[in-house]
Amino acid sequence: MKKLRHHLIGVDQGDVVLFSDFQNDGEMWTGHGPRRIARTVAFSEAFLEPPAVSVSLTMWDIADGANARADVSAEEVTAEDFEIVFRTWGDTRVARVRVGWTAVGEIADEDHWDIR
Repeated sequence: MKKLRHHLIGVDQGDVVLFSDFQNDGEMWTGHGPRRIARTVAFSEAFLEPPAVSVSLTMWDIADGANARADVSAEEVTAEDFEIVFRTWGDTRVARVRVGWTAVGEIADEDHWDIR
């Protein structure tokens, strides 16, 4: 459990079109086997420490006739940014994906002093 000890809590959120591979015959649309796409997302302002980040598919367009396989996660979370990672495998053909995200963590205010 992430315990927040500061009275100022920040919530940042957004929506990112991660890829649209059907338009250019990209790997997610034409490939087979394990595939991965990652995109770095910067927070609108830095948190004091890496926040808790949640991601979810808000849109995905897949081909029929194949199994629907998807894994989406937040990785490499820092106080300034994080990576959205989408993975698929096998014969799945993904045309495009949009991912929503929410970050919750402590933020600084003018009375916060870092005296390390």
